[in-house]
Amino acid sequence: MEAFEERDAKNPPPKGEIVFIGSSSIVGWNLAKYFPDLKAVNRGFGGSQIADSVQYADRILLPLEPRIVVFYAGDNDIASGKSPEKVLEDYKAFVKKVHDKLAEAKIIYIPIKPSIARWKLWEKMKAANALIAEHVRTDKRLAYLDIVPGMLGEDGKPKPELFVKDGLHLSPAGYELWTALLKPLLIAE
Repeated sequence: MEAFEERDAKNPPPKGEIVFIGSSSIVGWNLAKYFPDLKAVNRGFGGSQIADSVQYADRILLPLEPRIVVFYAGDNDIASGKSPEKVLEDYKAFVKKVHDKLAEAKIIYIPIKPSIARWKLWEKMKAANALIAEHVRTDKRLAYLDIVPGMLGEDGKPKPELFVKDGLHLSPAGYELWTALLKPLLIAE
């Protein structure tokens, strides 16, 4: 967090633009490469859970006053043993934290991805995704970017080419898929 704050003090990022926040899937997303025409700031931090984004929002997210927040988290939550219901509760806390300060901010949630490494947890992850998708429908300021169908092959399992060797983190092909799905939403806003 200190690194983000130091960087911001030396070279302030644009306010009122797009901020990506969440776990390692956000960290690895080269925003300048995939979104060259958009002003986007990466606030991903590896290993994070949704509650971490709530905890650090005042330091690394809210000062940027984003009009759009792209949020990926939940993967590490389920892997650490949290229930789908707890993931939803933490997601709601994140939304409240953002909207209490930035009432009109659009929050685009990227659901928990199906991965080779965590395939045994997929049923719980899918349940958490369903709970969040249902909640998103209650508020026009929220969006749910369904990346799941594009990540599964004809056999219903994660496509290996979308992951690096660890079977958890996205490959360039994985980021290309996510970018292709997300870009129309960002341009529309």
